Amino acid sequence: RREAATEAARNQYLYRQSVTIEEYDTRGNALGNYREAREVIFTPAGERMEQFSEKPTSRLQRLILTDEDFQDIRNIQPLLLTPDMLPRYFIKFRGDERIDGVECWVLDIQPRQILQGMRLFEGLAWVEKQSLAVIRTHGHAVPPIYSNGRENLFPRFTTLRAKVDEHYFPVRTYADDILPFKNGPLRMKFNIRYTGYRRFGAESRITFEK
Repeated sequence: RREAATEAARNQYLYRQSVTIEEYDTRGNALGNYREAREVIFTPAGERMEQFSEKPTSRLQRLILTDEDFQDIRNIQPLLLTPDMLPRYFIKFRGDERIDGVECWVLDIQPRQILQGMRLFEGLAWVEKQSLAVIRTHGHAVPPIYSNGRENLFPRFTTLRAKVDEHYFPVRTYADDILPFKNGPLRMKFNIRYTGYRRFGAESRITFEK
């Protein structure tokens, strides 16, 4: 219920999503990067939409960004575990943990079944005990894709949330992982920032709580 309320609230907010993806060889030498920024806005008719505020620029040498990558940026990295998503997952209690001074329950999240074309999350979620809000997730998007000589691999990432008005919205996703491609491993870093949250037609503020 808390996640459903968070999703409903976030759908009423404007914000900026900035994406930086970097590739390195295993010695740490930079090879290339990709950058873009989108604004989630509302039209005068009140319809929610996205527009580029920073035109995508790609200087990647080995990485090829796919539809699945952009689908994950939109849906998996800022994952909200709403009631309609829960039947897709096995969720187990892992224990208690204190994160940044906040007492949390830790949940293990595993897909029940992955059908063709589905993008799902596999990993952990930290739920603040007091508010029952998810404040952090860590894992990766599944499945990897191997077809017709094509390898589409996905890094492990962490997404952090912060309190915006009365809800916890994603504010940053980051990753630093080595992808084991057949033609040689490749280190991939990415950073996604969600900034400037403001309710459509109202003022909002973000607070970081310890």
